[in-house]
Amino acid sequence: MSTVHVFDHPLIADKLTRMRRAETSSQDFRTLLREISLLMGYEVTRDFEMTTGTFETPICSGEFPVLKDNFVTIVPILRAGLGMVDGMLELMPFAHVGHIGMARDEETHEPVEYYYKMPKNVEKSTIVVVDPMLATGGSAIDAINSLKTRGCKNIRLMNLVAAPEGVKRVQESHPDVDIYVAAIDERLNDKAYIVPGLGDAGDRIFGTN
Repeated sequence: MSTVHVFDHPLIADKLTRMRRAETSSQDFRTLLREISLLMGYEVTRDFEMTTGTFETPICSGEFPVLKDNFVTIVPILRAGLGMVDGMLELMPFAHVGHIGMARDEETHEPVEYYYKMPKNVEKSTIVVVDPMLATGGSAIDAINSLKTRGCKNIRLMNLVAAPEGVKRVQESHPDVDIYVAAIDERLNDKAYIVPGLGDAGDRIFGTN
């Protein structure tokens, strides 16, 4: 079974509380999401493999640690996942970005894929799928399915807020994919929204209704 990493950093907790507030503007919401994504990225990348290289400092030559492989692909689930990309790219400017478009059927609450675009040789990279909300888990499961059917193996899932139901479904469907979240909330309501949550992340990022 995969591991669920729940962040307990004070800065992440404070920023998330500010994002939850109904009066927080779209501009502030986007800024906070970018900042949290950057902070979460430190932990998501903690176990990246390292090697050493020989380099010249202004003083002398020496052996220093470097990433063994910097082929990383950030994959936002459209559209809300786009709000997490800038923070991750600030941390890893060398990363590639792919996109998966998933739309939620308002009657079944299940996702439908409408877009898939990845960088060349993505199956060889470390992939971080990002989406602010992990509610029913349907979008995350289908996005990971899409990646796996195309040969991708080293996949991680990073969410801001998750419902226990969504975490359980992802773990059952993809026991090899670790999940990284800033908070696990109480439950889903009858409309499949996370409670207490923070509302519709896409609408709050882009100022739509």
